[in-house]
Amino acid sequence: MAVLVIGATGFIGPRLIKRLIDRGESVVGMDLNPGAASFSGVPIGAPVVRGDVTQFEDVMRVVLDVKPERLINLAYGLGAGEGNPHQVMRLDILGMDNCFEAARLAGVKRVVYASSIAVSGQQSHFGDRLVNEDDPVHGTSQYAMHKIFNEFQARKYIKNYGMSIIGVRPANVTGPDKVRGSVDHVQIMTDAARGKPVHLPNKGMMRLLVHVDDMAEIFTRILLAEAPRHHLYNSGGLPVSLGELADAVRGFLPDAQITFANEGGREESGNYLVDWSRLAKEFGVEYPGLHTWVLQIINEVRRQEGLAPV
Repeated sequence: MAVLVIGATGFIGPRLIKRLIDRGESVVGMDLNPGAASFSGVPIGAPVVRGDVTQFEDVMRVVLDVKPERLINLAYGLGAGEGNPHQVMRLDILGMDNCFEAARLAGVKRVVYASSIAVSGQQSHFGDRLVNEDDPVHGTSQYAMHKIFNEFQARKYIKNYGMSIIGVRPANVTGPDKVRGSVDHVQIMTDAARGKPVHLPNKGMMRLLVHVDDMAEIFTRILLAEAPRHHLYNSGGLPVSLGELADAVRGFLPDAQITFANEGGREESGNYLVDWSRLAKEFGVEYPGLHTWVLQIINEVRRQEGLAPV
């Protein structure tokens, strides 16, 4: 089937496209920077056309040209910070609405979009229990508020037009090439793999880690599913403190220089206890243990640097 991937050249997009192509799907990407359409220097295997998701005419034109049965929007202002609220609002909110509306007008059969674990806010709102997709949201950052509105708008389109729109709430996505958003957990692995010292504020800060390859696989399965049972899925992941992650890294790199300014951080952590049973039961998603992909990331970085694997 024809699939349109918007935000094709970002962190998740190239990995998603490769999986869709491997499954025999016809894929076209759209991105404001189509020239970045490679992963580890290798072309991603699908044409990528230039388009600005904040411009409805661009989105509508590409949708009409490609005639996709399925569309996914991975274009959002992750890590753009609070410093440019107008630009990020246009990308996160107007861009997402443009995708929903273009899909409605063109009769796209399935839309999938990236929400975020950020919508839940701090773990302290929920105590020590798992947070599910039906729990109230408490996010207060600009990014969280945008994703809360994305979910609201998706429900409107589903109710008013009977569309199939599926949201996924990724946790703290990690991988060797992540440079935006929550990157402290990435630094612990990648800088240590390069032999560089790492110093971070809070040893007890909790993250809910999901590898970018697993995240791409989740999006792939939901995009291609015949009839997903829910309109919203938590990605879940592996809850770990930055201190625990540092210990895992030292297990492979005993000389790693990883230090923290403070022992605390757990109380200020975002949501890290998540019920992702919907995804596990319906799509058979399983995650490898923490040490498996810590070693994978370390060795991938070391290969890129011309260093011997561990």
